[in-house]
Amino acid sequence: MTLGRLRFGDFTFDPAERSLTRGGERLDLGGRYLDALGLLLRERGKLVTKNRFMDEVWNGVPVTDEALTQCIRALRRELGDDAARPRFIETVPKYGYRFIAEAQWAGVEGTAPAKPRGFDLHQVLRTAGAAGLGGALAGVGGGLLYGFAVSPASPAQGMGAISVLLVLLAINVLIGLVAGLGVGGGIAVARLMPSDRWQWSTAGGMVGGLAIGGIAKLLGLDAFALLFGASPSGMTGPAEGALLGAALGFATWISVDRQLEFGGSAAVGGLAGGAAGLLVPLLGGHLLGGSLNLLAHGFAGARFRLDAIGALLGEEGFGRVSEALTATIEGGLFGICVAGALALGRSRGHGDRVIE
Repeated sequence: MTLGRLRFGDFTFDPAERSLTRGGERLDLGGRYLDALGLLLRERGKLVTKNRFMDEVWNGVPVTDEALTQCIRALRRELGDDAARPRFIETVPKYGYRFIAEAQWAGVEGTAPAKPRGFDLHQVLRTAGAAGLGGALAGVGGGLLYGFAVSPASPAQGMGAISVLLVLLAINVLIGLVAGLGVGGGIAVARLMPSDRWQWSTAGGMVGGLAIGGIAKLLGLDAFALLFGASPSGMTGPAEGALLGAALGFATWISVDRQLEFGGSAAVGGLAGGAAGLLVPLLGGHLLGGSLNLLAHGFAGARFRLDAIGALLGEEGFGRVSEALTATIEGGLFGICVAGALALGRSRGHGDRVIE
């Protein structure tokens, strides 16, 4: 087994650390990109066919040729290479690619260690901001869902339906924005770790969701206790936030590792968020729908009910099926919007990346 690092041009590739550096600064590359570069370097001077990329980089997972094209394009961008006048990666039309630059193994001794990715506040803020906007957009969808589904607690309150809709919209947008900021910020910080592993991204999303859920629940319960002298128990909080955040963190890792575009990232985020949303009520927790139902039945002066949703599903009131369905929709919508927003940030921010 060869020990050391491969040097070519101003770059150093370390297969043991799975890193690519330039002038000692670590470049931010996803796992698939590093695998593809490692394969090209191992076979430098030789043709690497498309089938070999599929077998050794994607491990037989079915992907289109466009995924490989995007991978090579991203590598060239990081290396400052030009497909028309290549210095490093040459295209062999219809067959594959070849690494054409000279590369030498450098022993571990005397080689400058790669610097870990430093804390980039601008990148964290950009990521958190993109996720926050996605969360706010999900809040619009949730607000409309519950705003049009609620029914007045009594006929005399029917004239306040528009006010209830606006209030629910505002609450949902605010919750979605804050949740997106927290989860996105946690994922961004985790992505600055020296290695790109799913555990880091998942843990980052979980910690961000845990913190935001805890703070929101604490403030919410205090506000209800101050205004009404009592607060409903069981409202959504840190546990629900951690579960949803972890799901989004894992979905983000999948999207980055496989270099998915907007549609693929949104789909993965929606599936992960929907699954997490469904788990919440199954584990005894509540998302927004369940929390609203607790409020509606916890205060005599509540101006709305969610019984109309239950009626559509053949339940008396807002039952377990209703809560499971709405929680799945909430989680899925949040996942689609946040993951999609992060994907748009990646595609538009290659020079000043959001997450990649």
